[in-house]
This record gives sequence, structure tokens and C-alpha cells, in this order.
Amino acid sequence: MRKRGFQAPGLDVPASESGAAGRLTIAGRGANSNRASRFLAVHSEAESDGWAADAGAFDPAISPATELYPDRTRTLITRNTSPDIPFDQSINPYKGCEHGCVYCFARPTHAYLDLSPGLDFETRIFYKTRVREALQAELGKPGYRCRTIAMGTNTDPYQPAEKQQRITRTILEVLLEHKHPVSIVTKGQLVLRDLDLLAELARRQLVSVAVSLTTLDSTLKTRLEPRAAGPRARLRMIRGLAEAGVPTAVMVAPVIPFLNDQEIEDMLAAAAAAGARRANYILLRLPLEVRTLFEDWLTEHYPLRAARIMNAIRESRGGKAYDAAWGTRMRGTGVFAQLIARRFGAALKKHGLTDATQAPLRTDLFEPPGARQRSLF
Repeated sequence: MRKRGFQAPGLDVPASESGAAGRLTIAGRGANSNRASRFLAVHSEAESDGWAADAGAFDPAISPATELYPDRTRTLITRNTSPDIPFDQSINPYKGCEHGCVYCFARPTHAYLDLSPGLDFETRIFYKTRVREALQAELGKPGYRCRTIAMGTNTDPYQPAEKQQRITRTILEVLLEHKHPVSIVTKGQLVLRDLDLLAELARRQLVSVAVSLTTLDSTLKTRLEPRAAGPRARLRMIRGLAEAGVPTAVMVAPVIPFLNDQEIEDMLAAAAAAGARRANYILLRLPLEVRTLFEDWLTEHYPLRAARIMNAIRESRGGKAYDAAWGTRMRGTGVFAQLIARRFGAALKKHGLTDATQAPLRTDLFEPPGARQRSLF
């Protein structure tokens, strides 16, 4: 017997009913399976007993509903010592992401919650609570040293839940109040809602925003990132941010061999025309459960190219689907990876872009919580 936490009803169906290749395409979702957390000792699978009138029926047009849960984690700021990323502290307002990007390297983190990195990751979303109080407390700790806080490093701070929860906006309000620098990576057009805060932070050189752009092909976007903003919307995001004076970059990620790599030059041209001034890219990463989810997705949507794509990925990862070695995990190694790097560099030069996604930000303006009151004594 196998047990699954928060199993969405009706998702386990006989292979004969799941279409070609024995899999499901679920409307509005990236993953087509909900395999249990790797940490669970036992898990179960639902199976019809034949008694229900609609036993065995499955309608792929019906997507499992998104559910939100409070995350009462006491520590808001997460710290890391990774030598190949440009920040050492970050905030992720949400665990899980409704955008449903099938390739998302953060999916395996849901296993730590005894949930599936598959459908659970994009339908069981946890949101941080008491963020204003928690952030002010951490910024006010004795010995706190001001360094850029990165947002969007794990899950998107502007995913659909943010429209009601307003957690990301609350964090930005606190950071602006205390003149603390922040960098953001997002593919959610809700970022434009916060232009007032972002423009004010930008005026003090306290913010940079990178818009993630994966493709200019709306059909591919819908399959790859079902609930994220479309390509035109993301270019509008870049334009809106740049016109408001916010230092804006484009993150071409992930680059997937023989699926979207042919668009690199066009994406950089479109982003530069929209107002981006910096750019970076990441080669597809397939850690842990993401490999199986992505392979299933390829078989479902691009069966004739699946083997070729995976072979190119392995060639760029030392013969494996993924290599987590620092220094190479973002861009890979080998002939294909070198070709991507040369093409990207040439396109940067052609369009006058800088090879970076984060603008230099100020830390000398920081005012810790309570600093003004203490200065009166």
C-alpha cells in the first residue's frame, strides 16, 4: 500500500483512459501526475470499486482546485552560502507555485511537506503569515548586516495567490520603509500592481527586477507554464517597469535544447526593444523528481523530440540528467552548452545588453527598525 498526502480526487485513472502514451494532460496544470513524497515510507493509490455511477470517468478539462494554507514558519529570511549565485539571503512568500511550470527546480521542496512535487506543488500553496512583524523583527536584530534580499529565487512572489494575499507587497512596503535593497525575479504580471513601491525603491537605487522569459511562442508557453503570463504580457511587464524607472532585466530560463533554444536571439531582441538593459540565462535543471515530471511531459507533448532533447541535456550535464556541481549547474558543460554561451554572448553584444540580471543596489541607506526612535536619546 502507498500513501499520498493531500491526494487530489479523481486523478488516478486506468492507463487505457489516459490517452496516448498512457498519460493525462490536465487542463491548466503543468504536471500530469502526483507521485508521493520520496520521504513517505508508505503511500496509496485510489482505485474505483465500480459502485459509483461515474466510476472510472475522468474529464481532463476539470483541473484540481488550488488550495491555500497558512505557513507559520517563524524565520522569514533564508540564508545560503552557495558560491555561484549573486545573493546570500532571500525571502520566498510562498511554498509551491500555481504557475505550474513543469520544469521548476523548486518542485522537490514540496516533498519536505510530505506532498507531491507534481500536482500538489501547483495546487497546495502555503503562504507566509505575520510577514510585517517577522521581517521588522529580523531587520532589527542586533548585528543584522544589510545585504540585498532576493525574491523569486524559489517560487514566484507574484503568482495568482498574491492578488488576494498581498504578502509580496507587504514585504516591499517594509523594505521601502527601512530603505533596504531587494531584487526580484518573476513571470507574474501582477508585478505591475506594485509599480508605485518599485518606482520609489528604484529612485533610491534599492531595487532591480528580472522578468523571466521562456518563449515567444504562446502555444509552447501554455504547455510549459500553464498559469503564468503569456509572452506578450511579459514584454509589457518589462516595458512598464523600465518606463517607471525600475532597473529591468530579462532572465531567459530555462534554455531547453531543441525546444526553445532557437528563440534565444529573438527573445533578447524583444526584451531589449521593450526596455531591458541586462540579461542572463539558465540551462534546464532537472533535479530529483523534476526529471521524471519533465520526461513525462515531453512524452505527452513532444514525443518525436523527447529522446533528442534528453540526449542533449545529458550531453550538457556530464552524461547525467542533472549535475548539481557549483559553477556549472546553471549553464552546463560540453559542446552544446558552449554553443549556447557563445550565441547568448553575441546576442547581448548586438542588443547592447549587460550580462547580469541584478543592478548594483545601495546598502548604505538602510535604517533598522527603531533606529529613528533610538536617535532621539
